[in-house]
Amino acid sequence: MKTSTLTYTILSTIALFFVACSTKKNTFVSRNYNALTTKDNVLYNGNLALDKGIIDLKSQYKDNFWEILPVERMQISEEQMTPGQAKNPNFEKAETKATKAIQKHSMNIEGSEKNPQMDEAHLLLGKTRYYDQRFVPALEAFNYVLYKYPTSDKIHEVKIWREKTNMRMDNDAAAVVNLKKLLTEIKFKDQIFADANATIAQAYVNLEENKNALAKLKIATQFTKSSEEKARYRFIEAQIYERLGYKDSAYAKYQEVIDMKRKSARQYVIQAHARQASQFDFKKGDTLAFLEKYDKLLKDRENRPFLDVLNHQMALFYDKQNKPETAVVYYNKSLRKKSDDSYLIASNFRNLADIYFNKAKYVLAGKYFDSTLTVLNSKTREFKLITKKRENLEDVIKFEGIAQRNDSILKIASLSKEGKEKYFKEHIETLKKEDAKKLELAKKAAKDNAIADANKDSNGKDSAADNAPATKPIAPIALNSDSGSTFYFYNPSTVAFGVVEFKKKWGDRAHVLNWRLAKEGVKDDQNPEDAKDAITSDGDQSKELNEKYSTNFYLKQIPSSTKILDSIGKERNFAYYQLGVIYKEKFKEYQRAADKLEKLLDNKPEERLVLPAMYNLYKIYEIIDKEKALAMKSKILAQYPDSRYAQILSNSGGGNLASSTPEIAYDALYKEHEKEKYREILPKIEAAIEQFTGEDMLPKFELLKANVIGKLKGVAEFKKALNYVALTYPNSEEGKSTEVFIATKIPYLESLSFNSEFPLSWNILYKADDLNSKNSKDILAKITKFAKERTIERLTVSTDLYTIDKNFLVIHGIKTAESAKGIEQVLKEYKEYKISEPGIVISSENYKVVQVKKNIDDYVAGDWLNKPIVPIQRDIAVPETKSINNKKEKGKPNEEVEGSPDANEPPAFNGKQKMDTNPTDNNLDMETPKSENLGFPKKP
Repeated sequence: MKTSTLTYTILSTIALFFVACSTKKNTFVSRNYNALTTKDNVLYNGNLALDKGIIDLKSQYKDNFWEILPVERMQISEEQMTPGQAKNPNFEKAETKATKAIQKHSMNIEGSEKNPQMDEAHLLLGKTRYYDQRFVPALEAFNYVLYKYPTSDKIHEVKIWREKTNMRMDNDAAAVVNLKKLLTEIKFKDQIFADANATIAQAYVNLEENKNALAKLKIATQFTKSSEEKARYRFIEAQIYERLGYKDSAYAKYQEVIDMKRKSARQYVIQAHARQASQFDFKKGDTLAFLEKYDKLLKDRENRPFLDVLNHQMALFYDKQNKPETAVVYYNKSLRKKSDDSYLIASNFRNLADIYFNKAKYVLAGKYFDSTLTVLNSKTREFKLITKKRENLEDVIKFEGIAQRNDSILKIASLSKEGKEKYFKEHIETLKKEDAKKLELAKKAAKDNAIADANKDSNGKDSAADNAPATKPIAPIALNSDSGSTFYFYNPSTVAFGVVEFKKKWGDRAHVLNWRLAKEGVKDDQNPEDAKDAITSDGDQSKELNEKYSTNFYLKQIPSSTKILDSIGKERNFAYYQLGVIYKEKFKEYQRAADKLEKLLDNKPEERLVLPAMYNLYKIYEIIDKEKALAMKSKILAQYPDSRYAQILSNSGGGNLASSTPEIAYDALYKEHEKEKYREILPKIEAAIEQFTGEDMLPKFELLKANVIGKLKGVAEFKKALNYVALTYPNSEEGKSTEVFIATKIPYLESLSFNSEFPLSWNILYKADDLNSKNSKDILAKITKFAKERTIERLTVSTDLYTIDKNFLVIHGIKTAESAKGIEQVLKEYKEYKISEPGIVISSENYKVVQVKKNIDDYVAGDWLNKPIVPIQRDIAVPETKSINNKKEKGKPNEEVEGSPDANEPPAFNGKQKMDTNPTDNNLDMETPKSENLGFPKKP
């Protein structure tokens, strides 16, 4: 009975306790029980998980010291997350605890929360969502606290977190307004006050109001209790001073970070030293003190994780001191540290590339530029600049190689026979010394290997290395490698030495069994070819080695033919010209460009290179030497007074166009070109060229002018105009495509001749100087009437442009020469027509030659109509054009595509101004739509 009573009493007490602790009852016990359970159980564990997550987050975050540091160390990831997914399990756990506290311990009774811990539960929920980068749900949690718990003791902290969330959502202006109001509400200058100032400082930095940010950071630094935050805030202050150009203030702030010593994180101290080094005056500064300081930093064991930064600064120091060899050593040390800073790695590669570029080691420089691009952010402006520089370097590598190689050949070829032998003997002596050094190294390596083998124990293991860690096997190296190898047959020097020693002792031995017992040398009855094949590859290597020590091996490779040497000289001269223009236009290396062009003129190049080289030198001298510029200008005007360059220098030419930009002017001229108004646009193009001298569009205007000149003056003048474009703008797309056109298609046009093809149709021409004259109109009316009345064959009539002041009235479509002669007689004698102007009967193929070469008088004088047809099989053919660039410029949907079919075909010789539907009558018999024709300059 007593037991039953006790049991009932305990059960009743427990029941009453649970009823009293209900979240639906607003009692003293319920409020305190749920508050205590929420604080010391659920929220406690939730905050522990949050703290762990924050530690993980900060440990994974890598500061970018090349930009102004953010106040808060938190990496924003662009990775998309699915609903309910958490990036960090600690944040997921913290959110779970916060949710549990809200769901199980909230006492929302009659619209009022009775559990005083619920504001902290919602604050924890907002923080976990914030660090999990779910900013909209986080903002909802913070706003809920502000709405439901306006009198909470956490209200200021919640407001700070809300504005941090707004800033993450790019609402910086709203954050500034709210934080200003909050700062007036905070009465106690404690950590909350410091956090509020730091947060508003970040908002000001985001808005690029750096001076306001400085003021707030100073306050945050003063009142924060965290040494890590003090160091970070001071470092950010120094960066802002540096951004504003206050170098002395920045230097002093960096020194404050350094003076914190162990109270500051080591990374801030090292980076502060690095930023101070960037402000060092390498000409007037105390270099000994600088070196002493960095030598001490490099030796400090605590700085080992930051050797990449320190070595980079040392490399920059020696680079600025013009000691590139030492700088290279430190750049490589920085790279070997395997830094996490990708921009630091890119800077090392870029600076090494610049050093090798300045040393004229362009291939190596190109490789370092390639390495730079692999680690540099592709979205940056610097990436685009280096990409462009690397592309330009391809041409430098190509032409520098040609220039150096051909210079060497021509220099040696100019020596006497004795001089050549002396030169190569000195080269062979140098080569022998180098091979001897390699052989000594090989012997030493072989001796070391023998000693190592002798130390091996009976199990075949090195007793001295039993406990050593395993190493990777040695990989084979190339036979032309200079590096050493422990394996005999991987080292060419040791192999060659072995071959020589073998021959000394045994002589030439056939590749047979029992070779030691066989007679020395090759048997008499053995087939010489078989004996030759029987010699080992080691013998072949020995032969090659012996050839390298013979002067004849080199002498027979030097050309002696005048024709070949002239060709080499021309190739060398063109390479020098290209290098001068590339250095001037692409790299702004004016002194180097001047050196190349001066050397070109010293070599007395072909005439086509002289004037362009002089003009480019004049433009360079204007920048680096005004006196030389005036002298070069006078020389050009005196020696080439009628040249285009002289006209540019003397400022002669037409008036300016009304258009304000080269793009508008070019577009207008191009439209007139399409309408075939060649005579009208030539002076306009010349005026535009003078007006827009120095603009990027200038090559397009020049190429447009070249095409018009081809239309009006023929292939000889066309070639000169194209040559001007190719040499004046060799690095533009127009210049490159024109150079290819001159080399591949101009020879075909120049090879055209009369009566070299069987005619497919015939034409009758009437000369007409002025199409508006009464005589020309009468002739046009009469031949048009005749063509319409002609029923035997379908004829067409056109007015064709011939030269700048001459035209043709043409009847097309006549099938035979006899028929053409008969029609010409009818038009001359029949009373209905009575055309007094003599008609010229000509085949369509010959008419094409006339339009290309502008030689109608030669055709008439030579009586080519009555001469036999002699077909010529030309070796020169119009090649298919490879694609140059299949991309359209952005925003230009109607622009022509370079590299389209027949893309390089110039329309310069299609003389017809009216329609001619007979394709066999086209002047070049290869007319293409203008939108597919690279002969026309492309629209901007």
